Amino acid sequence: MSYRSGDSTVRSEMAGTTTLFAAVLRKRAYLLARYPMNTLAQIVTVYLFFAAIFFGGKAAAGSIGGAGALSDTFGGLIVGWFLWTMALTAYFSLASSVTQEAQWGTLEQLYMSPYGFGSVMAASVVAYLLESMLWGAIILPLMLVTTGQSLAVDLLTVVPIVVLTLLPVVGIGFVFAGLALLYKRIENLSQLMQFVLIGLIAAPIADSEPLRYLPLVQGSSMLQRAMQGGVRLWQFPASDLAVLVVTAVGYCLLGFYAFKRAARRARRMGVLGHY
Repeated sequence: MSYRSGDSTVRSEMAGTTTLFAAVLRKRAYLLARYPMNTLAQIVTVYLFFAAIFFGGKAAAGSIGGAGALSDTFGGLIVGWFLWTMALTAYFSLASSVTQEAQWGTLEQLYMSPYGFGSVMAASVVAYLLESMLWGAIILPLMLVTTGQSLAVDLLTVVPIVVLTLLPVVGIGFVFAGLALLYKRIENLSQLMQFVLIGLIAAPIADSEPLRYLPLVQGSSMLQRAMQGGVRLWQFPASDLAVLVVTAVGYCLLGFYAFKRAARRARRMGVLGHY
């Protein structure tokens, strides 16, 4: 009898988690569909920035006779922009959603959710990662068609690397979400992170070994090797995979801890739902 009761409890918890995740996913999909012009503008803006860099660099190289040398870097540019697009989405989605909940006056309701605030945020993180990969899946074919390049896209390799690479960005998003709860208007500071993300993605890991322990750096290097060189997930050295997993989990948990501390302080100050 006790076994049946325990089994029923497990099924109930799994059903509750599924319901929570489905609700969060529906909410994200509704917000994207509710403002189609804003969603389309986001895609067009990212693509136009890439096209400007690509055609501008190609024209500059052609004028000095270096187009052949530049063509070797097009693959790296595409992979880097692909990752940057997803990283921006993961970062801004998390940071801005907490700010919006505070503006809408619904943040306290999340804390009173029967699922627990931690579960709500965990479901949100999964939804944001899926949304990030959706943007990547949209922009990557556009870049490949524009440049005429081809890359190896083995989903069994690319998807795990992308997820683990984006988790540290989620941690950074948690930190800025916590700062937004305390200091409210931090848009200008938050905007600077997009340039920091570019620097991390382009970091020369081969020139400095400690750089691989920073967010995005190890994952960016592995994604370049996977998509340009066709390296499969199981072909990477165990040390590379270990660094990728440790940095992913470590930065994400540290960011969530910082967010919880900031939220606790905001509650003590009475400014959690104020904006």
